[in-house]
Amino acid sequence: MNLSLKGKVAVITGGSEGIGRATALRLAELGAAVAICARRADVMEKTAAEIKKTGAEVLAVVADASKAADIERFIAETVKRFGRVDILVNNAGGTGQAAFDTVDDTAWDNDINIKVMAHVRTARAVIPHMKKQGGGRIISLNMVAAKHPGAKQFPTTVSRAAGLALTKGLSKELAGANILVNAVAVGKIKSKQQERSAARAGISVEEHYAQTGKTVPLGRMGEAEEVANVIAFLASDAASYITGTCINVDGGLSGVL
Repeated sequence: MNLSLKGKVAVITGGSEGIGRATALRLAELGAAVAICARRADVMEKTAAEIKKTGAEVLAVVADASKAADIERFIAETVKRFGRVDILVNNAGGTGQAAFDTVDDTAWDNDINIKVMAHVRTARAVIPHMKKQGGGRIISLNMVAAKHPGAKQFPTTVSRAAGLALTKGLSKELAGANILVNAVAVGKIKSKQQERSAARAGISVEEHYAQTGKTVPLGRMGEAEEVANVIAFLASDAASYITGTCINVDGGLSGVL
């Protein structure tokens, strides 16, 4: 199976930590030049230094994926540096899960902006370049709650479902241009956000991971690198006939395919 990304250019939003960082490193290891953006320069520069150690070229841009001007600047700087964009990984976002009657309009607007409109803007920015060069890949991070909504998962479960609709619609519209559009729906993955949950609960990170892992059929939480491996597959020529789908990376947690 050929997973080589040599000669490809990948852009990753929210690329400084967690799944974004793991994905940037994995794509770099496979030969891609990588452009990452994040809001915190210090954390992002550390990740950029790690990427450089793989031998890959890297561009790190301070940008907020929720701001249209920042996204336009990020993609413009990437094209100026590398001349093309082959792979877009929409990773920036959060969870935002709460009971319906506690979520106000501001929370709804913010959630939809970062999880739907940010993806719309990045796609709008890269599609002309992908069409010009004869194809590309758009891969968006999602959550299993988009397919399997439950109580007290607002507004995330709604905005993530919209993200799946965007993925499916774009896949059909862009297929003729050889631009493949897919999503990856994650379950309970180890992350800084999970570490903050442990701190709020007053328990160690290890204890939090152990307790949470018991709720997953495989008996453990997932690693960011396990998600990155699936993204790398979708970005590679090995996935050349896959578009318009969403792959669960959740240890069997979701009740739907």
